[in-house]
Parts: sequence; C-alpha cells; structure tokens
Amino acid sequence: MKKIGIVTTWFERGAAYVSKQFKETLEKEYEVFIYARGGEDIAMNNPDWDHRNITFGKRYSYTKLDLINLSHFKKWIKNNNLDVVFFNEQHIWDPVLLCNNMGVLTGAYIDYYTNDTVRFFGLYDFLVCNTLRHYSVFNWHPQAFYFPWGTDLNIFNETQMKTGNRDKIVFFHSAGMNPYRKGTDLLIKSFSKLNHSKSKLVIHTQINLNKFFPEIKKIITELSKNGRLEIINKTVTSPGLYHRGDIYVYPTRLEGIGLSIAEANACGMPVITTNNPPMSEFIINGVNGHLIDVYSKNKRKDGYYWKESHIDEVHLESILQEYCENIGEIKQRKKSALLYAKKHLSWQKNSYGLIKAVKGATVLEDKEEVIKQIRAYKKSNGFKLYITNIIVYQKLKKSIKNLLK
Repeated sequence: MKKIGIVTTWFERGAAYVSKQFKETLEKEYEVFIYARGGEDIAMNNPDWDHRNITFGKRYSYTKLDLINLSHFKKWIKNNNLDVVFFNEQHIWDPVLLCNNMGVLTGAYIDYYTNDTVRFFGLYDFLVCNTLRHYSVFNWHPQAFYFPWGTDLNIFNETQMKTGNRDKIVFFHSAGMNPYRKGTDLLIKSFSKLNHSKSKLVIHTQINLNKFFPEIKKIITELSKNGRLEIINKTVTSPGLYHRGDIYVYPTRLEGIGLSIAEANACGMPVITTNNPPMSEFIINGVNGHLIDVYSKNKRKDGYYWKESHIDEVHLESILQEYCENIGEIKQRKKSALLYAKKHLSWQKNSYGLIKAVKGATVLEDKEEVIKQIRAYKKSNGFKLYITNIIVYQKLKKSIKNLLK
C-alpha cells in the first residue's frame, strides 16, 4: 500500500476538518499520515485528534506562522517512507522545496493565495480545487483537479433536522472563531430590526461576542434580555448544533469554501448566505436557500487574492422577514434543502475520482524557473510585506484566542 502524508493545521477548526475529509477518502487506498503543523497545544492528548499516524511538529502554537522544522519534517517523510506529501494551506515554501529536492510527489489543497503567490503553485506536482472560483485561478496548472466540495452525509443528515414548534421560526448562525469574517455583526444588526415577535436567533460561537463586537454590545444585551437571542459560547464537535435552528443564516464576508453551508443544508436547513462565490456555488436562490445582495467589496488587509463582500443589510432583513411571514412553507423548504444536499453536496460522491487523480499524478519536470522566482521573491520587499501581513493576521488570531472560553 502506498503512503501519503498530509501537512495541516490539526485541531477543532475548519481547515482541519477539510484535511479529515481528504484523509478518510484517501485511506481507501493509501496509508495516511498526518503532520500536525498547527494547534498542537489544543490537539495533543485529545482523543478526537491525537491518535495513530499523527506526528506533532516542533511548533506548539497555532498563533505563529506555519513554519516547519525542516530537519524534523524530513525525518517524518523518511521514517514513514512517504510516496506523496499533500499540503493544506501552506504559506511558507521551504517545506515544499525540501520535498522537491527529495523527489517526493507533492500536492496542495487550494485555499490561501495572493496575486504574487499564484505562480508559485507551479512548484506543486498537483493541485486540488474544491470550488470553481479556485479552479478558475489555477486551471493553467497541468495537473489541477476540480472536485466540488461536499460534506459527510453520514454525520450531517436529516437526523439533525430541528422538529417541534411550527409557530415560531429559529434562525441559526455559526460564528466560530472569526465572527467578523462570518458576518455575525451584520446578522445581529439585521435581526434586531426584524418586525416579527415569533422569531429567534441562536448563535454558536467560540469567542465572547460582547468583547469582539463592543459596538453592538447594547443590541446583543437587549435581544438576549427579550429572549430573542441565544448565544452558545463553547466548542462543539461534529455534527454541531444545526438541530437548534430551522434556517441557517451566514452573511459571510469571505470564504475559501464555507464548510458550514454544505453541513447546514445536509441537515435540512435552507441557507441564507452572501451572493458571491463560492457561497453561490452551493446555494441556488429559491431552491435550497436564498442569496443576499452584495453592497460593496474591499481588499483584505493581508493581501488575500479575493476581496471581502459586504452584504446589503436591508436585503438581509427583508429575506428574514419573508421567512417569518411564510412559516407555513418552512417544512417544504427544509425538504427541498435536504434533497438538494443529497444530490449535490455529498463528499462521498463529489470526491469520486480523487484517488485516481492522485495516483495518476506525476512529478513535474522543469521547475527551475518557478524555484528561481520563489527564491527571488523571498528576498523582495513583496515577501517582507507578505510575511508582515500574515503576522498581523496571526496576531489577530492570537487576540481571538485570548477571548476563547
């Protein structure tokens, strides 16, 4: 049996769940090893994450750059006799260059890139894109593969569908560890203006929203006092808390994929989300949810390739109001969401062909030019700015960690 190693963040967060899904698919024909690059301080000795074939890197904090101890990493590759190394969101190129020098086949799951770094992905032998938006940027690569994202229907399914009171509608939202990116503030403000007494908003978060959004603390307090807002502040493993709501509302500013969109739909929840890719790749307006108009876009401070989308709050409010005024249609809308997810959002179906693609991938020749470009970039002011932006972003995540409870 051939062996593949996945280099990834490895603790309770979206990027790690992506790696888990890849791992479970590839395990059908590969022996899979995990190199835990981030979150080790949280995952170590946690039975959900710390088990067979897991190696924890020499870095023990997810608040630092994705630096890898190259000596330790090289030993991991050699000791496990790996045929393939697959990277998840690798920002620093040295480990990929090392694999290239060792003659190991390398691949990457596409998520994070900037205008400057797109060309450097030619260093990888193959790329896996899970959205058409990502594939549109990397289809120049000779071994770029597109497999539409889906979720594990063995975990996320109709058993998680909320039942009970049909006279009251419950909107559900997952803020996770980055409520700004997920538009939690925009949702709270829009919901507070809703003219409907038989509606409630449930938010699952992993940080203190009052501290994160002091500017809307008064709104949060008022809604909570009136019983219209319930905040659940804790970490919850899959399948999460989708059973707590009727409709999933996700006015996200930016997504690489948007894992919770597919998960919620698979649990029979119509999804209200931003009308911009990749969200609009998963939600068809009026079929399995509704799309919110985008009011404006702006470039993110860390230089990410795609702009943030800011939804039209008035339009979101009108969509929420329409759902409230048509509570009698909720049952049918849930059924439509469930049927759509079974047909289009199954990872088991959508990842068909992934193993064949990886097995058929070959080590690319003539990488000298891209290696020169990477080395030149590392000496440039552009690289220094890139690193500075990532450090700023990681400091933000560190401040978020301090809000965790």
